[in-house]
Amino acid sequence: MARLARLAPGVPALLRYRFAADFRHDLVAGISVAAVALPVAVAYAELAGFDPVVGLYSCILPLVAYALFGTSRQLMVNPDAATCAMIAAAITPLAAGDPALYGSLAILLTFFTGLFCIAASFLRLGALADFLSKPILVGFLNGVAISILLGQIGKLFGFAIESGRIIPRLLEFIAKLPQTHGPTLAVGLGSFAVLLLARRFLPRWPAALITLVVAGIAVAVLKLDGQGVAVLGAVPAGLPLPRWPTVSLEHLPALLASAAGLALVLFSSGVLTARSFAAKNRYEIDVDREFAAFGAANIAAALSQGFAVTGAASRTAMADSAGGRTQVTGLVAAATIATVLLFLTGPLRYVPIAALGVVLVFAAFSLFDIRALRDIWKIDRREVGLSVLTMLGVVAVGAINAILIAVALALVRFVKLTARPRDEVLGQVDGLPGFHSVERHPGARTFSGLALYRFDGPITFFNAAYFKQRALAVADAAGPELQWFVIDAIPISHIDVTGLYVLRDLREALEERGITLILAGRKTELLNWLQEIGLYRSEHKEHIFPTLRQALKAYRRETRPADAPPDEE
Repeated sequence: MARLARLAPGVPALLRYRFAADFRHDLVAGISVAAVALPVAVAYAELAGFDPVVGLYSCILPLVAYALFGTSRQLMVNPDAATCAMIAAAITPLAAGDPALYGSLAILLTFFTGLFCIAASFLRLGALADFLSKPILVGFLNGVAISILLGQIGKLFGFAIESGRIIPRLLEFIAKLPQTHGPTLAVGLGSFAVLLLARRFLPRWPAALITLVVAGIAVAVLKLDGQGVAVLGAVPAGLPLPRWPTVSLEHLPALLASAAGLALVLFSSGVLTARSFAAKNRYEIDVDREFAAFGAANIAAALSQGFAVTGAASRTAMADSAGGRTQVTGLVAAATIATVLLFLTGPLRYVPIAALGVVLVFAAFSLFDIRALRDIWKIDRREVGLSVLTMLGVVAVGAINAILIAVALALVRFVKLTARPRDEVLGQVDGLPGFHSVERHPGARTFSGLALYRFDGPITFFNAAYFKQRALAVADAAGPELQWFVIDAIPISHIDVTGLYVLRDLREALEERGITLILAGRKTELLNWLQEIGLYRSEHKEHIFPTLRQALKAYRRETRPADAPPDEE
């Protein structure tokens, strides 16, 4: 069982399933998830450039795969607006208008994405979930929201927008406004009204499903399809049959590059959702196993002729609010969608494209997170600039290329924070225990002849010279009476070979000025490390103290006149 839990964490949970206690809750939640997933999957298939039925294919096996391999009890794995936009951006140029090639490229892209996720799990790269910072992820999703909005708005007015970039799309939309088709615009505005009213007065009902049902009934009764209103048309019944895609080898490099970016984004976005609901329900998820679970779900999507999937926030929220307790909720949702595919595809033919556009426009509004930008602004305005820069990258160069921009920005941010960490001189503040930054506390008292210095980061090859420069600058500012230079070792998480040489050079430079270098904190750890690498000397023990306070006491004992009273501290 332990071996099985390592491979497929969901299986032991299913074997221990409390049918009597949990099934009725999971049954209701699963049907509710399916009610939301059905219209959204059809709309997202339209967004990604597929037949509507492909969106439904992408909802069934991925839910089953995640139930077996995932570690979240609530997460629903389904098509997502951001991943659909990225899929379309990646394969549209490669397909060159060939529908069969487009489908094959999407299947291979999804399959490679799954393989990348599984490989990342074996390499224990779950920490990549933290690599795209919150501001960068918010900016990326905001850019995708703008892209979706401008990509769908033409459907509400009854004309196609063919431009591939966001600014050209906007210009084309403005130019084509005189071509607006009146009945289509009426259907679009009516769908907006129904969606708003459903969300306002029926908050527990799936508003997207209500909108598409009402719009489909209006088309069927008023025969609006005969007046030029575009509809989905016939949706083939039945479950998908596996087929191997046919793709030229020349497309593989581009597919692999896009799959790597897609894997990073869908995992980061999906794990963010999984962590949020795990925190709400007070349990933990395993991010490395989540990587494998997302990989299995995407391979399942490829095998069922679908496209890439991730943790879907709206469907996960529905599962949670409807009382779902376990991943059986996902299995019930998958069974419900499969039932619709087998027996209830007929009514889908009347759903108007304009109503699907309305659903996607609302999805775009939900992706655009103004509140997060406001919160980030209150904390750090520079991070807002990073977020806006990522958003503009999506707007300017598209979602796939924006991934490279986002990763580059994340690298620049990481290098900046690590190579130039915050440092500070410490002193004592009346009424506050411990030692505090004299910059943040202007009334802090420093110590004659002694400097307490904190460097908030590791000392490694890329910041060692900066550390030495800053430490010597603090020593110079302390004046000629400085006798002890004490470094707080607690925040220094790592010292590599370059850092060790720089510490030696700093000690020698200080000794030339008659100053003793002292380390405070991590005494046992530092002494053991020096012994392990063969550099321990007996005087090291005299220059390393367990805490800053003990270093301060030792300095006062050493410099106190012989007839002075004992130090009360």
